[in-house]
Amino acid sequence: MPLSLNTRGVGEVTIVRCSGRIVTGETEVLYRHVRELLLDRSDIVLHLGEIVFIDSSGLGMLVRLLSSTRSARGDLKLCQVPEGVRKVLKMTNLITLFDTHESEEEAVLAFYQRKITPARPVPTGLAVLCIDQSADVLAYLREVLSRAGYNVLTNNNLRDSLILLRATRPALTIMGPNLKAAPGTEQAFRAACVACPVLELGDEFSTLEASQAASDLLEKIRALGSLGPPRPSF
Repeated sequence: MPLSLNTRGVGEVTIVRCSGRIVTGETEVLYRHVRELLLDRSDIVLHLGEIVFIDSSGLGMLVRLLSSTRSARGDLKLCQVPEGVRKVLKMTNLITLFDTHESEEEAVLAFYQRKITPARPVPTGLAVLCIDQSADVLAYLREVLSRAGYNVLTNNNLRDSLILLRATRPALTIMGPNLKAAPGTEQAFRAACVACPVLELGDEFSTLEASQAASDLLEKIRALGSLGPPRPSF
C-alpha cells in the first residue's frame, strides 16, 4: 500500500494526514513534503491514524523531520497514533521524544499552548560510531542508542568514519551493508578496527519492524559483553 498524504492548514498549524505504510522507498515522499511545507510553515501535525506499518527507516525519517521542524523554530507533533506504532515508539524508547496526542484538535491546541522543549541530556555512556549510507537509518540508530545510554556518533561513508574512528576511539562501531571506499581507505579502516569491535547490520535491517530492529540490535550489543574484537568483513 503506497503512502498517501493529505494536507490542510488550521490557523498557523499544518496537518498532514498520512495513509498507508511509512517504509523504505516511501520515507522520502513524506520527508520532502514536510520539508517543502517548512519553507513557509513551521508547526506540523502528522495524523498517523491510517498508518498500518512503520519500519526502522520510517522511524528514523520521523526523527529527521522532528529535527528539521525544530531547526525551523517550529515543532512536529503526532496524533491518532495507531497502537502498533505506539508500541514501536515505546519499545524503542522514542515515545518521550515525540509529542503525541489523541486527536488533531488536541495537537493543534498544544501548539497554541506550547512549552519550551527541555534540553536533551548530554550522553555519558560508551561511545558508539554508526556508519550507514541511509540518513534515516542513522537517525534511527542515533535515537535508539542514545536513549539506551550510549554516546552516538554517525557518518555515511568510510573515509570520514576513519577520521572519526581515529579521533574518538569509540567502544563499538556499527556498520551498515554495502559500504565501499578506495582500497587504501578500506585497508586503513580495517586496521583501525583492530582495537574496536564491529557489529555489522544486515541488508534487511532498514526494513525490519522498528521495535524488532531495536530489540535485536541492543541484544547483539549486550551479547558482545566486554565488547571484544570482531572485525569488519568487507
